[in-house]
Amino acid sequence: MTPLNHYLPAYHFCEEHARDIAADPRTVIQAASNYRPEADPAFRHLIGLREVPMRLGHLLGRQQSASPPPFGLDRFVPLDSQDDNTLLYGLVGRFWRPDFGLVTMADSQAYLDFAVPGVAKLALGFSASRQPNGTTRLTTQTRVFCPDLACRLKFAPYWYLIRPVSGLIRRRILGAIKAESERGLL
Repeated sequence: MTPLNHYLPAYHFCEEHARDIAADPRTVIQAASNYRPEADPAFRHLIGLREVPMRLGHLLGRQQSASPPPFGLDRFVPLDSQDDNTLLYGLVGRFWRPDFGLVTMADSQAYLDFAVPGVAKLALGFSASRQPNGTTRLTTQTRVFCPDLACRLKFAPYWYLIRPVSGLIRRRILGAIKAESERGLL
């Protein structure tokens, strides 16, 4: 069983992207592990746009709590890393809300055990596999599970709205990992 299937075997939404990289799987997964999307100016800009409603709510005093820091990979809980060819992260929340409605997970077991109606679970996986031509195919897959119909009905419009932007971000991530993985090989 793959780690992604272990942590999120059932899901309602899925997005997958891949890139072939001229490096071994270990180097590719290490580059993926080190990558921080928030270092990408385009990612920061796109996430900044996504956060406008939340920040505006704070500015206008509609939310009493302090404005959270910008969204980044640090909000995810590391779930698994196997055999130098897999990385897996999890996120739990009401992603359609202006503040993402995130629920903090202490660890991978808390993620596995979490089951609350109306709150979605997201798994973001990277897998690296050696190809017959000697390259490594890095695949990223995002899965989202909504535990009930009400959650699915709230998440679906959000998903279809952000999906093109999310795909762009994933392709940029894969490109940056490719560049970093191949840097020492040129």
